[in-house]
Amino acid sequence: MYSKTEVTQLRQAFWTTFGQYMAPVPSAEGLPTNWINYKTGLKHVYFRMHADGRRASIGIELTHPDAGIRELFYEQFKEVRRWLEEATGETWTWEPEAQDANGQFIARIYQELAPANLFNRDDWPRLISFFKPRLVALDEFWSTAQYAFDELR
Repeated sequence: MYSKTEVTQLRQAFWTTFGQYMAPVPSAEGLPTNWINYKTGLKHVYFRMHADGRRASIGIELTHPDAGIRELFYEQFKEVRRWLEEATGETWTWEPEAQDANGQFIARIYQELAPANLFNRDDWPRLISFFKPRLVALDEFWSTAQYAFDELR
């Protein structure tokens, strides 16, 4: 078992390492990108990565507090599902209603890697190999799909 301080340090070390690894990778539009805090340009639409001692996940989270608006965004994502699957080369898990770590209702579209342990440095190459191609593919997908959401801005 790790102390709270060790957990914090390992998390920070992993995400710093991943950020440095991704820093030279340009976006689909050829621009420098903050991959760790990717900006979709749409309020309540986030690309999120998570890793802990059991699994890792990457996905699109729709966090609008109004369930009806959140559902509209989710339905619009379903309209561009084919683009997402073409960009990533895989089928993603779709959850119209889930809860985040704070108990807030969200919708999400994600991929998961399990087992994976962020706290084991030997797993870091596997985690990076999981996150990198999917994050780059999400960026490629979003470079065209974002325009399908103009009416929801």
